[in-house]
Amino acid sequence: MSVLSELPLIAKGKVREIYDLHEGSAADGEGSVPRLLMVASDRISTYDAVHPTPIPDKGKVLTGLSVFWFGKTREIVANHMISARDGVPEEVRGRAMVVKRLQMLPVECVVRGYITGSGWKDYLETGAVSGIPLPPGLEESERLPEPIFTPSTKATDGHDEAIDFQGACALVGDAELMGRVRDISIELYSFAAEHARQRGVILADTKFEFGLDSHGALTIGDEVLTPDSSRYWPADGYQPGRGQPSFDKQYVRDWASASGWDKLPPAPEIPQEIVQGTRQRYLEAYERITGEAFGQWLSVCGG
Repeated sequence: MSVLSELPLIAKGKVREIYDLHEGSAADGEGSVPRLLMVASDRISTYDAVHPTPIPDKGKVLTGLSVFWFGKTREIVANHMISARDGVPEEVRGRAMVVKRLQMLPVECVVRGYITGSGWKDYLETGAVSGIPLPPGLEESERLPEPIFTPSTKATDGHDEAIDFQGACALVGDAELMGRVRDISIELYSFAAEHARQRGVILADTKFEFGLDSHGALTIGDEVLTPDSSRYWPADGYQPGRGQPSFDKQYVRDWASASGWDKLPPAPEIPQEIVQGTRQRYLEAYERITGEAFGQWLSVCGG
């Protein structure tokens, strides 16, 4: 019998399942804390619908990159990861983490260093993004003078909705806490963008999720700085004034948009050439950013 089938399933999203674990002990190095098992699948979604075709190794890339970035950024902010090996069932090694259970804040914390995607559409209509005025005459994909914090709601159904900082404060109910979240989000983005830049990758924008641990300490949770939560572009060939090729699921989104699908569930099967092209983009993102072969992650975690 599957070990996972014996664990209480708390939540299942488009990509992840979250299971409840018994409280940790002092031997975990975390004291007695509520723990969860967060498992990243190989599922992929576009336009809020999950395709029936998985992308091989996608869940392992997401987990491996999150582990990498949690290690790199722990001096900036605490994170929820306890282990990617100890306590992880054999059947999900490499794509799962044991994490602290957090009281999550009800906002998505988006930081943009380049003007693209929904931010570009907002700018064209208003000259601003999430209420933040930007210089006139920017081109699509252009680097912003400085990173901006553009939060959004967490939608249980449909799309997240962009809000301004005051709206985020109202949702959280604590302006001082939200100010810390904004500042830490920008610091995390700036640190990661510089790291990526040194490896020939542009981090255009990214999304963070924060919560409070059992002691009330601000902690980053979920995944972090992965191709699913971030927009990564190859630096070679970057040119403002147009959309950029990317290491994220934009490749699948472009195919889906041109396929004739009406963007309503059920999502169609993905052709194998698109599957393999997407897998290669995820693996390349991992290897460029970490500077290690993907197989190294599998050997470390036992996946």
